[in-house]
Amino acid sequence: MTLLYTEIEEELRAAVRGLLADRCPPAAVLKRIESEPYRGELLSSASSVYDLDLWKTLAGEIGVAGLLIPEEYGGAGASASEAAVVLEELGRGVAPVPYFTSAVLATRALLQTVAAEQDREPPQTVAADRARELLGRLAEGRATAALAVSFAASPYRPERGSAVRAGDDGTRLSGSVSGVAGADVAGADVAGADVADVLLVPVDGTLYLVEGASVEVVPSLDLTRPVATVTFDDALAVPLGPVDLAEVLRFGAGLLASEQLGVAEWCLDTTLAYVKERHQFARPVGSFQAIKHRLADLWLDVVRARAAARGAVAEGSAVSAAVAQAWNGGVAVHTAEEALQLHGGIGMTWEHPVHLYLKRAKATEIALGTPGDHREALASLAGVPGPE
Repeated sequence: MTLLYTEIEEELRAAVRGLLADRCPPAAVLKRIESEPYRGELLSSASSVYDLDLWKTLAGEIGVAGLLIPEEYGGAGASASEAAVVLEELGRGVAPVPYFTSAVLATRALLQTVAAEQDREPPQTVAADRARELLGRLAEGRATAALAVSFAASPYRPERGSAVRAGDDGTRLSGSVSGVAGADVAGADVAGADVADVLLVPVDGTLYLVEGASVEVVPSLDLTRPVATVTFDDALAVPLGPVDLAEVLRFGAGLLASEQLGVAEWCLDTTLAYVKERHQFARPVGSFQAIKHRLADLWLDVVRARAAARGAVAEGSAVSAAVAQAWNGGVAVHTAEEALQLHGGIGMTWEHPVHLYLKRAKATEIALGTPGDHREALASLAGVPGPE
């Protein structure tokens, strides 16, 4: 196992970073948020919050949507390490695209289903063929999927926020799921792209493809990643096969640490540049010892966060994912808070994009398990139970 970045990963990073710098710098993300009819009120549709043209380029031209999908289904057959590099860059840009929800969570669930159906006797060819066809569409960027699971769920409580049940015949679903990320782009109309037309719902260990769900966007702390309540009223559902939701969320939590790393890196780099330019008493504020010490501590935290994130994708174990989330969630929030403070008056304004990073950091800190949830789980995972 190595924590170093490969040449291929660095080339992928350069491609994604270059595209984001050209099409979606933080100032453009802030302008996009300001241009939407948010103004403290509930959005009628969050499809305009996502930059779907940018997503089309990322998914179809650079090919990030198919990184985790095997070549036999039209994907790149890459590892979690390559996907983690993309998430680092998307975190650095707080890019409003549904990569994590579609190309990571929903794709992982579909891959599980396909693998399980291949080993099943007798094989369920119709369901497996449907799942493989969906993977092909996702890999080519022709579709975007959403996994109808609460963003507040965790590998230790995967059912949190969900109250969905299947009918007796297994072809209808009823109930609701709150706090679903990525579902709010369903039905978006984008020329030349079939965007977000796949809604996957795990119920009692089975993954369903659902049509006819009601999606209601709700207020979200992170303005670049809206969430929604998804309601099923006897909705038509096609069972695709078995799914281990806890494993999907554990995999997602490990990769989410890379996005948190990207947020922390941008906050640290931007703050370093600012304190070198900002003068007080005829000296750069970065030359004051107190500021130096705070930034040195932040640098050490970010270095440790990078090691934790890389360890989670390289090893892929439950322990490494829990370690990464237990550390990186808090580091991203702390680094964003320090960035806001060290930017002084400008950091407290809506005009500076640092608040977008603080909101993204806080939203991801409580997503897929809080740091406390993961620390509590580590005790049993490492075989070190707490005191009686």
